Parts: sequence; C-alpha cells; structure tokens
Amino acid sequence: MRRRDFIVAFAGVAGAWPLTARAQQPALPTIGFLSGASPDTYQLFVTAFKEGLKRTDYVEGRNVAIEYRWAEDQFDRLPRLAANLVDDRPTMIMASGNAAAVAAKKATATIPIVFTSGFDPVQIGLVASFNRPEGNITGVYTFSHDMPTKSLELLHELVPAAAGIGLLINPTEPNLSEPVVVKEVEAAARPLGKQIHVLEASTDAEIDAAFSTLVQLRAAALIIAPDQFYNDRRERIAALALRHALPSVYGRREYAVAGGLMSYGTNLSDIYLQAGVYAGRILKGAQPADLPIVQSTKFELVINLKTAKALGLTLPPSFYWRADEVIE
Repeated sequence: MRRRDFIVAFAGVAGAWPLTARAQQPALPTIGFLSGASPDTYQLFVTAFKEGLKRTDYVEGRNVAIEYRWAEDQFDRLPRLAANLVDDRPTMIMASGNAAAVAAKKATATIPIVFTSGFDPVQIGLVASFNRPEGNITGVYTFSHDMPTKSLELLHELVPAAAGIGLLINPTEPNLSEPVVVKEVEAAARPLGKQIHVLEASTDAEIDAAFSTLVQLRAAALIIAPDQFYNDRRERIAALALRHALPSVYGRREYAVAGGLMSYGTNLSDIYLQAGVYAGRILKGAQPADLPIVQSTKFELVINLKTAKALGLTLPPSFYWRADEVIE
C-alpha cells in the first residue's frame, strides 16, 4: 500500500471511532410522567417534581429523561396512556393523581411507580400498608379527603350567619366516595345550624349551572371538594365565586393565588417535591417496597385579602394569626 493511501485509510478509521463511541453510550434513565391533568395547569408541580429530582442529583436532559403523558382531564384515557407508557419501558413511572396511580398500577407489576394521591392509598388498593407498601409502588399521600369538613368550620367562623352552604362535587372523580364526603359534611353542619346544598358538576357548563343554582337557593357560601378537574379550572371557579358574591373555601393554595377567598390544605408543590425525591432514590437503586408512604401532615391556611375586601368581608383577628400566608 502506498503511504498516501495508508494515511487516508487510517484517517477514515480514526474518524469513525468517535461515532462508534457515541453509539455505545448508555441511554439515560427515563421517567414516564403520567397525569390526568393538562400541562398548562400543572407546570408549577412539574417544576417542583424536578426540584425533588435535583435534590437527589438528577437533572432532566443531563442524566435523566422524562417522557410526559397528559390525559387533558379525560380520565378514561389514562389506562391507554399507561399501557402505552409501559410499552416504552421507562425506568420508572411518576403517577400524578389518584386516577393515574390506579391506571399505572394496573398497567405494570414490575416497573417502579411513585404516585401522589389525595385518597387513602390503602383504601383504594394502591398499597398494602403505609409502612410496607409491597410490590412496585410507593408515593405521597396528600390527606385531602376530610378538607370539606375543615372548610365548613372556617366558613362558619367567617360568615356565622350563613344558613345555606353549597358543596360542589365532581361525581366523575375517580375513587371519590361522594356519599361519604356528603355525609361527613352534613353531619358537621347540623350542630352549626347549616344546610348543605350538594351540587354536582363535571363539565364547564355544569360548573356555570351550579353557580346559578346556588344563587337561586340563596346559598351564602361555598365549599369546593378536592378534585383535579376543578384544580385545572381554579381561575374560572374563583372568578364565578366572586361574581356571585359567594365566600368560598378551597383545598389548594393555588385557588387563593388565582383569586379565591381562602384555601386550607396541603401544599401541592411540596407534595410533588417529595415525589421527586422518592423518584431520585429509586433511580439510585432503592426499591419502592422499602420506601414507606409519605403522609403530608403540613396544612396551610392561605387568605386572599383583596378578594375578602371585594366581598365586603371583615376577617376576624384570629384568621390573621392563624394564616400561613395572606395575599394582598
């Protein structure tokens, strides 16, 4: 072989080495993020989840990939989305919300799952127990099912003369035991001399109709039951409550930020941060069965002072020193 031909051949082989090396690099671990919500309304919580990952040294795009699947409030799509996600064989699944958690658990018994849930995960069949979840699933329990009764107590303090109070419930919310919620609120209302008007809404039109019905019933206040569909419409619901002069209590801080009067419940961003930490631990090799269910016990009262003034309400002094946050 002539010297020139040898140099050209050698250069060709050498140039191929970087390509071969890149081709042999291992793929990043992948988290399948499954949610019944829409990406527009959940970016805040996705950011919190990523912060949890970061605390365990994982950064999206650098050493972990995240594949998102959004049901856009069409919960019946979740089983199919979960099955498709499992077919892609992610390293683990982050199931956002009760319905997503149930769908993910049914779709796989081997891929690790971290969930967030507002319903007792033992009662809805996600895990065997809080301390020993067993199987391939663990997560964070937001403890929100009794928030309507706490909301009733707050409304009684704020507007004690309100005899009729609305309770808005989504009858299609997966795993919502509506009769139990209604009975608990009605039982708490009796000693206070309150009448509970239960209204159901699972579409935008039904939400509008529910507020019109509350006006006809002369309801003086409103409780919004925890629900992902409502969470995605928090600005709309808060605006309707203000338009109809209905003091309202919600289960998430984001409602108060969106213009709702007040919220009492767990901090959802903190929930997703904790889920991100658990996801990072699993990526590092931890087994879901060895990670106890995190029970969020931190509740916060958030008051929108601007909305209170617009409703003509004077807050009792106790509300100020009890509030974790006052939005002015």
